[in-house]
Amino acid sequence: MPTIDMAATGRNIRDRRMKAGMTVADVTNACGVSAAAVCKWQNGRSVPTIDNMIILAAIWNCRIDDIVVVRIV
Repeated sequence: MPTIDMAATGRNIRDRRMKAGMTVADVTNACGVSAAAVCKWQNGRSVPTIDNMIILAAIWNCRIDDIVVVRIV
């Protein structure tokens, strides 16, 4: 069964944010969420909603599949 690897997805979010030269505040402004929410995403404790995934993919010019890491268990 496929599951989201939250830790690897969080690393992708952090790495893409940093590669884009964005701060956590930049992401919070783009997505309309708190800094704590972005930190939870980056630490693998939660994942963005589909709406926020669409925003992240758009601002980083990538696909959602490039952000989310799926494992087959």
